[in-house]
Amino acid sequence: MELKQYLSPDDINTWHRMVGQATNIVVLGHAGPDGDAMGAILALTHWLHKQGKQAVAMTPNPCPDFLSWLPGFSDVVFAKMARYKAQRLLNEADLLILLDFNAISRLEDLAPSVEACCAPRIMIDHHLNPEHCAELIVSDSAAAATCEVLFCMMHQLGAYDDIDTDIAECLYCGLMTDTGAFAYNSNRPELFHIISMLLDKGIDKDQIYRNVFYSYTEGRLRLMGYLLYEKMQYYAEEHTAVFSLTKEEMKRFNYVRGDAEGFVNLPLQIKGTRLSISLREDTEKALIRVSLRSIGSFRCDQMAEQFFNGGGHHNAAGGTLPNPMSEALKVVDQAIAASREQLINIES
Repeated sequence: MELKQYLSPDDINTWHRMVGQATNIVVLGHAGPDGDAMGAILALTHWLHKQGKQAVAMTPNPCPDFLSWLPGFSDVVFAKMARYKAQRLLNEADLLILLDFNAISRLEDLAPSVEACCAPRIMIDHHLNPEHCAELIVSDSAAAATCEVLFCMMHQLGAYDDIDTDIAECLYCGLMTDTGAFAYNSNRPELFHIISMLLDKGIDKDQIYRNVFYSYTEGRLRLMGYLLYEKMQYYAEEHTAVFSLTKEEMKRFNYVRGDAEGFVNLPLQIKGTRLSISLREDTEKALIRVSLRSIGSFRCDQMAEQFFNGGGHHNAAGGTLPNPMSEALKVVDQAIAASREQLINIES
């Protein structure tokens, strides 16, 4: 089966020139990095090391604890925890590679330092409408994950033999997490052809699943029950579920980073539900994190852009709102009201 050829002959020349001339490469993932961001930056960093390059993976802040098993995790620079080291690495960089985000603003507090960095940039992503902020942009919004785009690039560049088990584990993690363990956005045969090629590299996909989904805290399980029983509001006519989580509630359940991961998907298990919205107070900033998930034709990305200062994909999107939570919930009500006719009449 043929894989996508993302690079034109000119793109291939540009890639080889930019990477070939670089001595100090910083591989960047977005703020609040998920499995796809972490998998992509670590897979690419491992590959660059194989080419004899000095490369370091960096994100603005730490990822959830359930991703700490990823090969190379201990070497990732989380700028929030190592501010001076991150700034030094950016000052010394002669190439930045941006993975799994389409705009510099997705780096949040790290964005000004990256904007000020004079190094050339390469962007590899799968979100809509990439910002023109790099000399080489490889983006495909139809891809299941940035890790899919990266794998296809590596394959096209003749690097499949360079993919070892560590790289394959990182890539598979990105594919698995960005599709909800292949529950959505994963119907294309090409995706499973890629998975078979990663299996040939010796990965244990069952163990990777357990590493990600069977490594939560007791507090997370109790928090899940609390949110579903006490906090979830269900709009039956609109086929929509909404729940919110405050810092006080997180403290009550001994919340650790990543404990709320995936909660927004749970209400979609209710028969007929087409939209789920979660709101969570940020533990570090005075804002509300909004996540949206949908099934079928409802466009999460459009709602996120219109009401929540965000964006994303057709069935998965996010954004932010200012505190307090009471005002954020009013915006959610407005968003649901604006889409009420569509939600009521939506097809399965």
